Amino acid sequence: MRAAAAAVAAADAPAATIGQGPLLWLTVGAIVVIILLIAWAKLHPLIALILGSAVLGLGSGMGAEATISAFVDGLGGTIGDIGLLIALGAMLGRLLDASAAAERLVDRFVRVVPDRAIPWAMAGIAFLIGLPLFFEVALVLVFPMIVLVVRRSGLPLLKVAIPALAALSLLNGFLPPHPGPLLAVSAFHADLGRTLLFGLIVAVPTVIIGGPLLGSLLARVVPATPIDAGGDAVPRKPSARVPGTATTLATMLLPVLLMLFRAIAELTLPEGSAVRGVAETIGEPTVALLAGCLLAMVTFGLATGIGRREVGSVMGTGLPLVAGIILIVGAGGGFKSTLVATGVGDTIAGLTDQLGLPPLVLGWLLAAVIRIAVGSGTVAIVTAAGLLSPLAATMGAGQVALLALAVGAGSRFGSHVNDAGFWMVKEFLGLSVKDTFRTWTVMDCVVSLVAGLGVVALGAVVG
Repeated sequence: MRAAAAAVAAADAPAATIGQGPLLWLTVGAIVVIILLIAWAKLHPLIALILGSAVLGLGSGMGAEATISAFVDGLGGTIGDIGLLIALGAMLGRLLDASAAAERLVDRFVRVVPDRAIPWAMAGIAFLIGLPLFFEVALVLVFPMIVLVVRRSGLPLLKVAIPALAALSLLNGFLPPHPGPLLAVSAFHADLGRTLLFGLIVAVPTVIIGGPLLGSLLARVVPATPIDAGGDAVPRKPSARVPGTATTLATMLLPVLLMLFRAIAELTLPEGSAVRGVAETIGEPTVALLAGCLLAMVTFGLATGIGRREVGSVMGTGLPLVAGIILIVGAGGGFKSTLVATGVGDTIAGLTDQLGLPPLVLGWLLAAVIRIAVGSGTVAIVTAAGLLSPLAATMGAGQVALLALAVGAGSRFGSHVNDAGFWMVKEFLGLSVKDTFRTWTVMDCVVSLVAGLGVVALGAVVG
């Protein structure tokens, strides 16, 4: 995505003028400042992220102009990547609410699936939806279902949400066709088929442990109350027709299917192919979600008895609900961009590379430490892959595929305040910063560790 590409580009020209040791301590200090400003001083996260970025940039010697430029570029790139997707998802969600389509679907889901199996089913649904989608897009699509399932089933929010989040998070950094894993496959010249096969073998038990099992534990120790996913209820006409289950599924899955079509085309068709060109256009996330909104205007709007003017009005009510989320997520991207611009990722990578660990462990550790430092899984994968490419050239085909997976697993470790995903989850689930650390960050660490251990274990039997 554009923000990730900008972050990678920024990493090529570190702007910090202080030494490596002070830079590392300054990075820790800036993160602590953000946490304290939000949790203790009760500042809005947007202001806290701006001030934390200023502390980091000015303290590292970047200068005011370079600091502002890095932050604004990161904010703009992140909002450009995610903002429109969140807005379109919110508009689609309001039509879902107005038509009662999702409620009917979830009612049937809750009736058919026993309560004890709902977390497992949510993990499976998110796994399927997340295969072709970026994390942010998939979360926008899955979140309304999470909240409705919680309302209908009476289960704790985290018991339902964590399984879905675990699947989406792992897939985003671990399995092709997501961009990070594809970067690792390309950098190491790994076999894509082997990487996919080994990745699926590791992913299934990882999602089970980091999803339903961990979710049940977190739901007992971290109280969380579900927020209203759609604001005030949308008034419904007494005679409004509720869409059928097949219509609802077709409308909700249209963006997923379009993006899956694109992913398959990019993997199987040559560049320049007419079919691939069409797939890349209609499967672009913004285009796919826009297509979903247009279809929903008919299936969840006009076909249910909602008038043309009312359809536009209902969709518009979704935008104020996500304006704050978009800005906070963008500010998280700005802080990440400032971190990358200082060059702290290169500093950490150089120090970690001197440890002399086994290749699979080293790949995981490099990516994990860089992810913690700069907040970008893509930057973590690019940096780790660049350092380990010479080593990969000396390894067998199976081990090279596992090395790509080890780097991908490490890139999921330790999401915190420098990661836009951290703020998305916090705002969507209505958690405090403290509880987001206790849930989302813990889940990300567990998923990363279990996947890393799975890769290392598989490496013991694969040549």
